[in-house]
Amino acid sequence: MNIRLESSSPEETHALGTKLGKLLQGGDVLCLIGDLGAGKTALAKGIGEALNVQEPMTSPTFTFIIEYQANAQGTPVRLVHMDLYRLNHPEEAEVIGVGENFQEDRICLIEWPEIAEDILPEDVLELRMEGSGEEKRVITFHSQSAHWTERLDGNL
Repeated sequence: MNIRLESSSPEETHALGTKLGKLLQGGDVLCLIGDLGAGKTALAKGIGEALNVQEPMTSPTFTFIIEYQANAQGTPVRLVHMDLYRLNHPEEAEVIGVGENFQEDRICLIEWPEIAEDILPEDVLELRMEGSGEEKRVITFHSQSAHWTERLDGNL
């Protein structure tokens, strides 16, 4: 499955995150891929809003992982926001507990996931974000999993 959407502002990217967040459920893993300034955190904040996260969401650049109390379609979950930009070796992803968060009661958002690709579940949803600054963003959703196709088709 490939779905290609465009966003012309941080507000549109946030709104797309809100739409996507309403479709998420425990056990979901989303990989947010894009250069600095592509809108990954704006999208994550929209997802958090849809999941009723009450705390202000920030990028976990220096802490690697931040967990939030959330609610997905009426079910309490943990929203786990990870930023692996500062990791240097794949082993570090295991040391900080990336894989331990792939559980049915958690929704994981992973920025800069490439370094952890060996421990990612098979059915991740990849969001590739292109563009920065004042440019329009192109956001491509990709997954090999049929359940993502069913959930996203016509809902974004």
